[in-house]
Amino acid sequence: MSAQTATVKPRRRLRLPSFGVQVLLGLVLGLVLGFVALQIGPAGEEPNWLAVTLQTIGSTFVSLLKTVVPPLIILAVISSIANLRNVTNAARLAWKTLLWFAVTALVSVAIGIALGLVVRPGVNSSVDPGTVAEPSGSGSWLAFIESLVPANFLGLAADTSAAEDGTLSTSLGFNVLQLIVIAIVLGIAAVKTGKAAEPFISFTESALQVVLKALWWIIRLAPIGTVGLLGNAVYSYGWTTIGALGKYTLTVYLGLALVLFVVYPVLARVNGLSPVKYFTGAWPAIQLAFVSRSSMGTMPVTQRVTEQNLGVPRYYSAFAVPFGATTKMDGCAAIYPAISAIFIAQFFPDISLGITDYLLIVFVSVIGSAATAGTTGATVMLTLTLSTLGLPLEGVGLLLAVDPILDMGRTAVNVAGQALIPAIVAKREGILDVARYNAPRDASGFVPLDEPTAEDGADREGAEEVAKVPAGAAKE
Repeated sequence: MSAQTATVKPRRRLRLPSFGVQVLLGLVLGLVLGFVALQIGPAGEEPNWLAVTLQTIGSTFVSLLKTVVPPLIILAVISSIANLRNVTNAARLAWKTLLWFAVTALVSVAIGIALGLVVRPGVNSSVDPGTVAEPSGSGSWLAFIESLVPANFLGLAADTSAAEDGTLSTSLGFNVLQLIVIAIVLGIAAVKTGKAAEPFISFTESALQVVLKALWWIIRLAPIGTVGLLGNAVYSYGWTTIGALGKYTLTVYLGLALVLFVVYPVLARVNGLSPVKYFTGAWPAIQLAFVSRSSMGTMPVTQRVTEQNLGVPRYYSAFAVPFGATTKMDGCAAIYPAISAIFIAQFFPDISLGITDYLLIVFVSVIGSAATAGTTGATVMLTLTLSTLGLPLEGVGLLLAVDPILDMGRTAVNVAGQALIPAIVAKREGILDVARYNAPRDASGFVPLDEPTAEDGADREGAEEVAKVPAGAAKE
């Protein structure tokens, strides 16, 4: 045997691009495959094999995300209330969160009204008046109030529909607002019970960690889900539907861009936060929101970026993010209904809006956005606005052709705001982990968990007055 020892070179591992790059590649591939599916067979005919594949991939990914939402809400809210038993000013955190939600909604709806009056998207529109139709569902203040009361212990709601052949099918869904109400009641009851509830609280915190681990496995599938979601959107709706409503579509997206790229960065800077770090930190959630078109489906990712990238302590983000996912909707509840209501008023003859009507639009956007909780899409918010103004609900049918395209941008803005407000409130209250907020992100798009935390030099000014957090709580 030779005395010379052979040198074994270590095997080089394939280095994958960062998580954000993977999602961008998924966007590009989804667009390409969507147009290929259109070339194989146009939408409206029997879906071809590629269209079916894209639809299956996209819907499966969204279903996986939504599956995690109910246990995540229940466990996160109960666990956060348990942590808040040692926080002296929990009520102040909740009040300031609501205040900043209202402030950003007010700015957003003002932008929407201004664009509607300046651009006048409903004047000389080439949209077909024959598309006027009553919406399939509408929102009301009474429905919102009723949705606050849980119908059952799990917040389950059943929907039965009849097919063309007469067969009935029933689907179950969760009312998110009811789930939050249930979780708050259970959390408060556990705190009031005292020592006897300690095993329950410990179990809840342990189960939450298990759910978060499973959640991350689902998140890693986001690039694949992006291919299916965007590819199916291109196939199903295409971009030709923008034609007649091009002016309206561009107006809505201009408003969304102003909120996302002007209002939010200005708010971050005014509160001493780097806008660049905010965007790089929240970008994984914003990307997923754009392609999934679901604030609730994106909520687990929003919560992770808020805590791990933006440095918001979990005992606060567990409240702010789920609550924001149902009520913080600058895209769906401010920009969109304001411009759409003005479009409909301009489209129909003999309808004019006065100063009172514009004030009502502001009121509905700032106060009524929670009315969309437990429902699907922004149509409920639009019909609530139209009914409050006395405008014809049939006008909703004019806008349905481009709604899926608009929904991408609306949801991205919603989620961006849901991540920003907790960071602003935490910064102003001195509980934000600024070292983590400013830390570099790794290849996955997230700050490594071993980065310095608040105890290693983050902004702690005033923290002692706001919260007496258990040791290590800010590191979770």
